[in-house]
Amino acid sequence: MAAFLQKMKLALIQFAVSPNKEKNLERACTFIKEATQNGANLVCLPECFNAPYGVKYFNQYAESIPGCTSEVLSKAAKENNIYLVGGTFPEKSDGKLFNTCLAYGPNGELLAKHRKIHLFDIDIPGKITFKESDALSPGDSFTTFQMGEWKVGLGICYDIRFSLMANIYANKGCNLLIYPGAFNMTTGPAHWELLQRARAVDNQLYVATISPARDESASYHAWGHSSLINPWGSIVSTTEEKEGIVYGEIDLSQLEAVREQIPIRHQQRKDLYHIEFKNLD
Repeated sequence: MAAFLQKMKLALIQFAVSPNKEKNLERACTFIKEATQNGANLVCLPECFNAPYGVKYFNQYAESIPGCTSEVLSKAAKENNIYLVGGTFPEKSDGKLFNTCLAYGPNGELLAKHRKIHLFDIDIPGKITFKESDALSPGDSFTTFQMGEWKVGLGICYDIRFSLMANIYANKGCNLLIYPGAFNMTTGPAHWELLQRARAVDNQLYVATISPARDESASYHAWGHSSLINPWGSIVSTTEEKEGIVYGEIDLSQLEAVREQIPIRHQQRKDLYHIEFKNLD
């Protein structure tokens, strides 16, 4: 158990999402089982893993919690005896829609629920215009959960652009940040890897990102390239745009070594500047 707590094997599942929710859930379970058979202790699914990504789809595919998707995730975590970060799906609650990520423990218990805090509203002329706020409401709290000796902070896609959010997680003891995300063909090549490595090196922790596979026939084309980054800012493992499982190991001793070698937490001038925050679970 001690070795398990010190080191863990992650599996980041990048798969193509279809318009058929039932099929998506079945395929997710198949990938989860494969990852577990290959030794993964923590398995992560991509953003909008049970339905197509797009403003016009959110209400159509939304469901409450508990519901079909949450029940499937809980059962998959328990049957495979793993920690499971269930990507995201559109959640319906009190007349509002949220982009929501659930995390489960090996007994199938719900450990955390994160609603996307920063909504993806951008306009790059000639490239892409997207406005999640036309359908979604933002979450209003930070979200962490414990996984043995690991404290995990959750974010969703656009959340990764906000460095203060990651810094708050780090200051509250997180050593792993997980971002299910579906960057597009404009911002993906430019910023996806850059943002992951920046969040990791700035905060001296591991960063895992999980994208859907790219589907050229879909209305939204995901960049893909799911990755695991270590506290030194180096890529542990990654992939391209097609379906597959990305495996990588996280190691507390490596994280602690980096923090000892470059002790930025002790060197920060908190007498001159600090961060105030609220609603951290």
